[in-house]
Amino acid sequence: MAQQLHERIQSSSMDMKLDALKDLANSSRDITFAQEFINLDGISLLTQMVESGTDFGDLLSFTLTAFVELMDHGIVSWDTFSVAFIKKIASYVCKAAMDTAVLQRSLAILESMVLNSQDLYQKVAQEITIGQLIPHLQGAMFSICLKFSFSLVCQNVIRSNKPINDEMAHQLYVLQVLTFNLLEDRMMTKMDPQDQAQRDIIFELRRIAFDVECDSNNSGSIEKRKSMYTRDYKKLGFINHVNPAVDFTQIPPGMLALDNMLYFARHHQDAYIRIVLENSSREDKHECPFGRSSIELTKMLCEILKVGELPSENCHDFHPMFFTHDRSFEEFFCICIQLLNKTWKEMRATSEDFNKVMQVVKEQITRALTIKPNSLDQFKSRLQNLSYTEILKLRQSERMNQEDFQSRPILELREKIQPEIMELIKQQRLNRLCEGTCFRKISSRRRQDKFWYCRLSPNHKVLHYGDLEESPQGEVPHDSLQDKLPVADIKAVVTGKDCPHMKEKGALKQNKELLELAFSVLYESDEYLNFIAPDKHEYCVWTDGLNALLGKEMTSEFTRSDMDTLLNMEMKLRLLDLENIQIPEVPPPIPKEPSNYDFVYDCN
Repeated sequence: MAQQLHERIQSSSMDMKLDALKDLANSSRDITFAQEFINLDGISLLTQMVESGTDFGDLLSFTLTAFVELMDHGIVSWDTFSVAFIKKIASYVCKAAMDTAVLQRSLAILESMVLNSQDLYQKVAQEITIGQLIPHLQGAMFSICLKFSFSLVCQNVIRSNKPINDEMAHQLYVLQVLTFNLLEDRMMTKMDPQDQAQRDIIFELRRIAFDVECDSNNSGSIEKRKSMYTRDYKKLGFINHVNPAVDFTQIPPGMLALDNMLYFARHHQDAYIRIVLENSSREDKHECPFGRSSIELTKMLCEILKVGELPSENCHDFHPMFFTHDRSFEEFFCICIQLLNKTWKEMRATSEDFNKVMQVVKEQITRALTIKPNSLDQFKSRLQNLSYTEILKLRQSERMNQEDFQSRPILELREKIQPEIMELIKQQRLNRLCEGTCFRKISSRRRQDKFWYCRLSPNHKVLHYGDLEESPQGEVPHDSLQDKLPVADIKAVVTGKDCPHMKEKGALKQNKELLELAFSVLYESDEYLNFIAPDKHEYCVWTDGLNALLGKEMTSEFTRSDMDTLLNMEMKLRLLDLENIQIPEVPPPIPKEPSNYDFVYDCN
């Protein structure tokens, strides 16, 4: 068989040659066949065919496929190929418009060359630059790249057992924002009512919903057809029944709304038809207009997800569920449009209640997003528990709590309790400093291979610290720490980029996470004791504790969180006996003095 294919791929007949290359590409996966074909000098024959440059399209694609399959067996060394062959493969990658299959095989060949030979790495590097690869990511393969990148993020980060640190959370947030910002172009594009291709999308929505053909050659007069279109567009819930294209001239959401509607109609056809037909059978004032709802919902979702806004430098607010599907925004819309229809029915809404329904739906969506669902199914399940009745209960409960906690007596009580809570937090921070913490010691080469320990003395007057051979299992006693720093000598505590060990050459190239964990203690003679906390919690504990020792305010996010938690808990405990008792805004009036005080004395 190997001999036959070796002869057939050299045929002068293009059809016979193409069939032979197809068979060769399939057969080359078998190592026994591959060995026989290579013994016939088949690899050299394939490289000559590539170098000649006479094959294009499918011929070239199957030639490269066969080459990749044969080389994957590891029988032939990669160092045997000529510079001419490398340049030819590189030329396929450098071309802006290249067949996808040829491009994929060419990239696979170059990757194997780079991984298997140092000499070939240098030669490939001379032919290919990063600038030549970027256009391929921006081209037709972008959706494929996006799909696989989301799959990798989902498998290796979102669903990993390892906790996601602040830096990774920030990068996921940035990726989420930039991905959604790709929708901005469609969101800000108005529909052209005269564009037939765009109008065909609306015809497609009508066809799927009512199982009719939108053919201009249908029987009947023009007036009759116009009447049918108007009737169906009204059932679809468009504002403009005569020319629904006008509805999509509003930006935002522009054409993005129409894209979402078409996606819903094609990928969730049963739900789409059910919603349209269900509402078209209701009374006019009780129908939920699908077209208008879709447009307003798309606009709302863009606002919630901040489509078009630049990512914040300090935000970590990403949603794992958006990394579980390559069309996550469209799927998000499909879930929410069904929620809108359900809420409309629960509210027994009429056309006058449209804005009220949209407000409730927005609240349902934002509340469901706060729990950060790991998948779209979890998000959908959460929405099932947030019915209109549940939203009313939550609103009433929050309103009552807000009214109770915003009254003047309650605010005065909070102000009175706050110093007590702050003192409690301060004592907790100082107690943690007394227990001590093990820090990693970073050498001049940025190697974190040594440890040192620091703890505060029980009388809060001295910091004891010293080097360790390995990470301790428990507390390290004071007498084993050879160095001391009197608290009275501490001048200031600095953090982040202001730390001396972060200003050293090359230090700012460290990752952002390391920078956020750095702090230093400045003491007499302008000397520093430099720290890099093991995690964010220890960083907050130590910076708070050191500031407390210096009589300064504790400003960490952990202090604010602890203050809110403890203060709210203390308030609830103190007000427990006053449940269901109306607390007046002002103290009750003092009664007038009695005419005499004879009642005080016992005359007997």
